[in-house]
Amino acid sequence: MSTTDQGSRHYVYVIECADGTFYTGYTTDVDRRVAEHDAGEGAKYTRGRTPVELVHVESHESKSAAMSREYEIKQFSRRRKEQLIEE
Repeated sequence: MSTTDQGSRHYVYVIECADGTFYTGYTTDVDRRVAEHDAGEGAKYTRGRTPVELVHVESHESKSAAMSREYEIKQFSRRRKEQLIEE
């Protein structure tokens, strides 16, 4: 999954870690952020769980909308996150 036309958009993303867990984050550059996670330079949570795979991305017009959605997804159960990824 790649996001090349990113402009000034705001993104919420979900990555699957090597141990099968999910990590949800916010960024303005998905490709760069996933590469940081994969290199062990991302969030503390993902550092020992590489490699990671991008499994879901949502684009939002504003940072506040994206961050609200990030919070919402982080509250989801694992099953609900799996359903989101399958959609």
